[in-house]
Amino acid sequence: MSVEACAELVERGDPDRFRAVMAAPREARAQLFPLYAFNLEVARAPWVTQEPLIAEMRLQWWRDVVENTASGAARAHEVAGPLHGLIQDFGLPVLVLDRLITARRWDIHRDPHADAAALDAYLDDTGAGLIWLAARALGAPDGAEAQVRAYGWATAAAGYLRAVPELRARGRQPLPEGMETADLARLGLERLAEARKGRKAVPREVAPALLVGWQTESILNQVVAGQSSPELPEVRKRWALLWQAFTGRW
Repeated sequence: MSVEACAELVERGDPDRFRAVMAAPREARAQLFPLYAFNLEVARAPWVTQEPLIAEMRLQWWRDVVENTASGAARAHEVAGPLHGLIQDFGLPVLVLDRLITARRWDIHRDPHADAAALDAYLDDTGAGLIWLAARALGAPDGAEAQVRAYGWATAAAGYLRAVPELRARGRQPLPEGMETADLARLGLERLAEARKGRKAVPREVAPALLVGWQTESILNQVVAGQSSPELPEVRKRWALLWQAFTGRW
């Protein structure tokens, strides 16, 4: 039940996010690793079983954990314990955590998103919600929510587009009818521009929470250019992360 255990989970299950946290100041890592470990546990819950009912039960367990932080019922869990501490110490909004979990129910079933609005809500509740939680844990004021969420939505869209080939290989229909990957990428670029217009509303100390989006713009541009499996070369990845970590600009 430690930050170190959360860090190990993230390193194994989400290497890019792990690298982003390791590029952040040491004092920020104690807030970021438990959140990202929680996100990893929730995101993979629908995929570790072929039984929808079991997957639903896993997600409900996490909803109960978030709702009952004061009870201490799951404090011994390696992720739930540190997550409880974050919620209590930093006043993280439980509703945002609950919506993040609930949105993952889409991953259990094979139905496509009903329409573009449904996909928008999914990305907002998952990726945008997670980055807003990370920003709040680092002291983001309420006035920064719109900018942080817009950046988070763009980052979530980039990550989702990277997952599209795998989702299709698993028999899923990741995009609503009539939407192409380039359409989603353009929407992501629009949200990214929106976030950057309001950059002044986001305090510099919140920048470590935004490091997870260091590849966002490049990935979205690759998809717009027609690449079906967007990915950055390793050297470019490293330099882009170092630049954002050093300058604080996103």
